[in-house]
Amino acid sequence: MIEVPAEAAGERLDVFLAPHLGTRAKAQKLIDAGLVRVDGAPKPKRHVLGGGETIVVEELAAAPRPAVPDAPYTIAYEDEHLFVIDKPAGVVVHPGRGHERGTLVQALAGRVAGGEDPERPGVVHRLDRDTSGLLLLAHDDATHAALQRALRDREITREYLALVDGRPPARRGTIDAPLGRDRRVRTRMSSDTDDPRAAITHFEIERALARETLLRVRLETGRTHQIRAHLLAIGHPVLGDTEYGGHARYGLTRQFLHAARLAFTHPATGAALELTSPLPEDLERALRQATGERAGQPA
Repeated sequence: MIEVPAEAAGERLDVFLAPHLGTRAKAQKLIDAGLVRVDGAPKPKRHVLGGGETIVVEELAAAPRPAVPDAPYTIAYEDEHLFVIDKPAGVVVHPGRGHERGTLVQALAGRVAGGEDPERPGVVHRLDRDTSGLLLLAHDDATHAALQRALRDREITREYLALVDGRPPARRGTIDAPLGRDRRVRTRMSSDTDDPRAAITHFEIERALARETLLRVRLETGRTHQIRAHLLAIGHPVLGDTEYGGHARYGLTRQFLHAARLAFTHPATGAALELTSPLPEDLERALRQATGERAGQPA
């Protein structure tokens, strides 16, 4: 509500409102929309004020934001305490810069809880947008806290399948190299960093191919982009991971990295849980091409 002072007598309505609303253009837009009333009646923008009137301005309703479909997911396991999601590639786990909407935790709103960050309720560990596979979440604070402790104590097994360029010199090995934000490429993680944090990755050859190797990778720690950065560091980047030096062969449009196995002790029941996820079709197709096979039949 705006009271018109006596000294404003003789001013046009839109001119008088301009400093109150920010710009004359905005004042004219609201007047033309019938959202400005002078002593209870709408007036045109050229209306001349006499002084002493009362002006009421209604703001334009905000335009509705375009609908964003819920993130797709499959439930691999669920009980009253926790659940394991089989996440497709392309799905962002929680809101962040550039991904404010359409995330997994938003699709699960009301079903996930726990943790101090309101942007990622119930999330025990994360997967990159273009990494598919098993993801552990909590239904409540107590379960989330217990699973976070188990993760810190390295009591949760997280295994991935990664198709990498070339072949490591040993059948199995451990990469123990601290990681942090790269000094030169700030979107990447590497050992060339000013803020190194301990990072340990174990790998074992699952299948040796002519040009590539299918590795089974187990995380001991869980740094951002840890597997991708560590495999690049030993000269065997993940196929399709162009951000970390991988070649995009066999029609891959994302990194060949899949969270294939998750094993842990249930924090409430003490039961041993083990979940597995098969390779999704795009990775299975790329693997067939890498091995020289056609679907269901050797070449």
